[in-house]
Amino acid sequence: MKKKILLCVAIVSVFSFNIYSQKAKLANADKNYDNYAYIDAIKTYEKVAEKGYKSAPMFQKLGNAYYFNGELDKAVKWYAELFAMPETEIEPTYYYRYAQSLRAVNENKKADQILEQFDKISNNDSRAKLFKKNTNYLDEIKANSGRYKIENAAINSQYSDYGSSFYNNKIVFTSARDTGSLGQRKHTWTDQHFTNLYSADLGEEMSPANPVKFNKSLNSKFNEATPVFTKDGKTVYFTRNNYVDGKKGKNENGITLVKLYKATLEADKWTNIQALPFTSDSYSTAHPTLSPDEKTLYFASDMPGTLGLSDLFKVQINDDGSFTTPVNLGSSINTEGRETFPFVSQENELYFASDGHPGVGGLDIFMSRINDDGSLNKVENIGMEANSPKDDFAYIIDTKSRKGFFSSNRDGGQGYDDIYQFLETRKLICEQELYGKITDAESNIAIPNAKVTLFDNKMSILKNVEADANGDYNFLVECGKLYTVRAEKENYSSNEKQITVPKTNGKTYLPIALEKDQCKVTIGDDLGKCFGIKMIYFDLDKSNIRTEAAMDLEKILDVLNQYPKMKLDIRSHTDSRASFKYNEALSDRRAKSTIAWLVKNGIDANRLTGKGYGENQLVNKCADGVKCTEEEHQMNRRSEFIITDL
Repeated sequence: MKKKILLCVAIVSVFSFNIYSQKAKLANADKNYDNYAYIDAIKTYEKVAEKGYKSAPMFQKLGNAYYFNGELDKAVKWYAELFAMPETEIEPTYYYRYAQSLRAVNENKKADQILEQFDKISNNDSRAKLFKKNTNYLDEIKANSGRYKIENAAINSQYSDYGSSFYNNKIVFTSARDTGSLGQRKHTWTDQHFTNLYSADLGEEMSPANPVKFNKSLNSKFNEATPVFTKDGKTVYFTRNNYVDGKKGKNENGITLVKLYKATLEADKWTNIQALPFTSDSYSTAHPTLSPDEKTLYFASDMPGTLGLSDLFKVQINDDGSFTTPVNLGSSINTEGRETFPFVSQENELYFASDGHPGVGGLDIFMSRINDDGSLNKVENIGMEANSPKDDFAYIIDTKSRKGFFSSNRDGGQGYDDIYQFLETRKLICEQELYGKITDAESNIAIPNAKVTLFDNKMSILKNVEADANGDYNFLVECGKLYTVRAEKENYSSNEKQITVPKTNGKTYLPIALEKDQCKVTIGDDLGKCFGIKMIYFDLDKSNIRTEAAMDLEKILDVLNQYPKMKLDIRSHTDSRASFKYNEALSDRRAKSTIAWLVKNGIDANRLTGKGYGENQLVNKCADGVKCTEEEHQMNRRSEFIITDL
């Protein structure tokens, strides 16, 4: 684009244009109505742990209960117990939570040590930072190439044509082709005529045709360029020389710079043309673009606070139409060079031109995704077909058709600058739809409106969504990356799963089941299921209570103490191996030993009954003489704590 990119494209200028709000709630243990009791498993686990019993899953649940509740000083205690467990494989997630909890109690040195371990095992993100000894940037650009089918648009002239914008099934673009009027002057820096706005119809294939001068009420005798329109077509933001109502504004050196202007459409005429309030005679503002929700305006400027020759800025548009103070997009986007011509797609991707980021020559087009919190991801060069050794800029794309336009002064063009149309055949960033369903672990019924949180491999929050009425959720994620998805719902224990999504575009299914914090029980239910007790374990051929069996019985004991009217029938079962008589006698002794342990620990014997059923009540086919796996036999070896009265 020769000198005019530096001068705002034929316009005299100096640039070219945690703790979560929803807490994990502990169950209310005293709830009791309609013959149903609600058992607070967390309180029971804590009482059991306080008696000296140790279990990694129990410590995880206790630590999580306080961590999600924001009580990190209490979470430290149980995470410390977890990490003290010998020969226990601990998931990376818990290193992060433990470190965060340690910081809450000012144990920063230890927290740093835990985070160092976390970094070693958490598959660190290897993306290079801007210009940080990036000797292979051309390889990255090559990897991003081969994605476009490009052709010169049929609306170009021998003059400068650039900077298009979508508007009512048309594109509106900037052109210096108007050479016929008597007052039409040339710009002394570029030898190009001053620019006006033109429009061209977009056919079914989005190929522009029939260019005509845009609404004369918007064009003046000076430069107009790079408009952006609101979706309703009633408001336009555009670039113009500092000129309104027949008056030119000049800086202290007598130069007329460029400003952003706004106009509204009334009766097919653009009226109320006014400079935006944050513009100035002393610096330039140009090349506006709107966010998908039209609440944020992005633009290029060399205003005070600019890091380089020109930077990208943003302002919020308030409900009353006023604007906030401009904010520089920061050093992840802006460099010591030129950043200009921003465009934000409907997928919240910021495209812009820069000569400060690694490219293939002149201005290159780059993209950075805008996160929900307004932060920006890594800057990516969009590839060699769209970028050339010359200046490439003013990129726009329709995300539904993947078709769009950009401008370039590359070799082989028709004029000073040309507009090129393209089809994007592959997205720049490989994406996966990570989706799933949140269900009740016991019933497998969908849980509606659960809170679902997406984390990166550093356990930093990327996004929060709410599952729909069918329990379904989805996230758009990058291919080949490690993610953690956490689901939360009141009266359920939070659960999270890690997954590394494939390295190709597609969909990845990740269902998450939640267990109830509150176990709803009534007469006839098995209390053991509330705590996942499948079997009270004894030594082989013996009926003595082992340590791990006692830990489970402590849970039953605690519930019996909470509900003094509760009565239990304790049933012991064996598999079919060994003789029928032997199994019956052994199971009976074990049932009676279980009762004796509870009585010894303070439970009235009148509240307990029990019997051994041996192999009388098998739950599958594994009777005598039937070949079965060990897992199938295990299903028959079980203990039950049937509620007979509440």
